[in-house]
Amino acid sequence: MTPTPRGRRRPAPLDARKQPVQRRSTATVDAILEAAARILEHGGFTGYTTNAIAERAGVSVGSLYQYFPNRDALTAALIERESAPLLAALEQAAAAGSCEAALQGLIRASVAHQMQRPVLARLLDFEEERLPLGERDARIGDRIHATLMRAFGLPDAPRLDDPSTAAFDVFAMVRGMVDAAGARGETDAAALEARATRAVVGYLWHSVWSGQAQR
Repeated sequence: MTPTPRGRRRPAPLDARKQPVQRRSTATVDAILEAAARILEHGGFTGYTTNAIAERAGVSVGSLYQYFPNRDALTAALIERESAPLLAALEQAAAAGSCEAALQGLIRASVAHQMQRPVLARLLDFEEERLPLGERDARIGDRIHATLMRAFGLPDAPRLDDPSTAAFDVFAMVRGMVDAAGARGETDAAALEARATRAVVGYLWHSVWSGQAQR
């Protein structure tokens, strides 16, 4: 790595070197990403090297480096891939016709994201904290906040004094519960959805009651 003028090392580039265009190159990238996912699921970060990933994907290391300059760039692409279904589910929640439906959709999407491949999701959570993903990581948080703000403006929503703060709190509650359940190895998605829903609903209606009591 080349040192910055202040002597700090530049972070490894996280963008792919090139995007696949043809069907064959798309299949190669898909194979590389799935190989990376399976290595993480079965062995964690032990053995999670570009050589091992290329071997499992059935491609040369040179082919891997055509698309990803380093392992972190590959991991960032894997995070992007695994986040795509969550972002799609958030789009559906944002289009819900009631606050209740939007909250249910958001909680269900968050739980499904964690439970579909729980080991992988947990390890990628660590990598999201470590890697300087910037706008990529902020995008999900911003999307969830926007979805909640829209939901709080619907006719059946609780009347909140500070909807923006409530949206941040709900996001933190759901994320915290889901991440903790993943760390414990929970697999009952329905039970986790129910607990998260009770926590969110209780918080929101307590906020309404507290606001009314202070008037």
